[in-house]
Amino acid sequence: MPNQPPVPQPSDPQRRRTYTKEFKAQAIALAVRPGMSFRRAAADLGINEAMLREWAKRARLDGSDAFRGHGVRTESEARIAALERENRILREERDILKKRRNSS
Repeated sequence: MPNQPPVPQPSDPQRRRTYTKEFKAQAIALAVRPGMSFRRAAADLGINEAMLREWAKRARLDGSDAFRGHGVRTESEARIAALERENRILREERDILKKRRNSS
């Protein structure tokens, strides 16, 4: 069989590229420069324009909490978690005291 294209071999699943918070901030800064567009900045950086626009939107909405990484809580989320933990402990202590008082 002459000149048939090679059969594609199964390859590793393509890994998602990850970008640092600093890279995202610099990419946004580049895109909003006078005379620069999101399309051109994305092309220059080798990233998708829609992704760059999403980064800019998140930075505008979340401010310093944008791009905090997986599992990293905002200050308010951490405060809520601490209060919920404290609430759970206080309820358990209350229940123990109630049982002790009822058995006396």
